Amino acid sequence: MTVSRRNVALAIGGTTSALAATLLFGWWHTDGPGAPQRPVRSDVLPLPLYEMDFQLTDHSGLKIGPEDWIGRPTLVFFGFTYCPDVCPTTLTDITGWLQGLGDDVSPLQVAFITVDPERDTVQAMADYVSNFHPAIVGYTGSRDEIAKAAEGFRVKYERVSTEYGYTMNHTAGVFVFDARGEFVSIIDFHEPRENAIPKIRRALQ
Repeated sequence: MTVSRRNVALAIGGTTSALAATLLFGWWHTDGPGAPQRPVRSDVLPLPLYEMDFQLTDHSGLKIGPEDWIGRPTLVFFGFTYCPDVCPTTLTDITGWLQGLGDDVSPLQVAFITVDPERDTVQAMADYVSNFHPAIVGYTGSRDEIAKAAEGFRVKYERVSTEYGYTMNHTAGVFVFDARGEFVSIIDFHEPRENAIPKIRRALQ
């Protein structure tokens, strides 16, 4: 199923997903120009990658853990392939950011982790990410391993019944880590490109 057909099939969930993303991310710290300066509780920020513990399978069938991402700057986004608008929009945004980085993009690795492993098989993830920048790698796994990954990144998600079956509400934002595995920043849903790219460059330094 192509992205466009998924969008039509689950359009009813679009408003719900976007609203949930907005509500869930209201408390996230952002460091774009003009962002208010206020204390940030450490328990709402992602752990460093080297403190996380999970095992996922990438869209080529390779088993990985967070330790495998250390050594290169990393962008991480949680979503699902049946997502009607937030996920394809964000992955399209990421594609644009990577293209905007030009030759500087080579060290980056980008992880798209599903919150819907029941439908998002390895092959489904491979088919889906093929619509976006080749640096984006899809990851799936058992429900328990997805939950462990989400806990480390402080991601919230839930299954919501709809007329057509179900959709997933989930935290919408791109986590930025440097090569040491340290959390650098988050790029919020629909954050302007002029804010997003400097955040990524910080991780590349």
